[in-house]
Amino acid sequence: MTEINVEQGKGRTASGKVVSNRMDKSIVVLVERRVKHPVYGKIVKRSTRIAAHDADNECLPGDEVTIREVRPISRTKSWALVSIDKRATRV
Repeated sequence: MTEINVEQGKGRTASGKVVSNRMDKSIVVLVERRVKHPVYGKIVKRSTRIAAHDADNECLPGDEVTIREVRPISRTKSWALVSIDKRATRV
């Protein structure tokens, strides 16, 4: 199987919080963005859950991560982990 090279390429990047790591070599990242409402003009939050490839299973729920768009890895995964920006506090 070929390795996913995240450092090369010019795919989009996104930052968000890990909400699930229950799958093997996969994480689910919640990416929030702020957009202006088309009618009322108020700034509202919109969120997207993105499945990303985590080859070393190093992320835990609550971690702040950066992910990058890559070639499709599976049916739902087209993003890969670039870095863990901030670890969640462990109790």
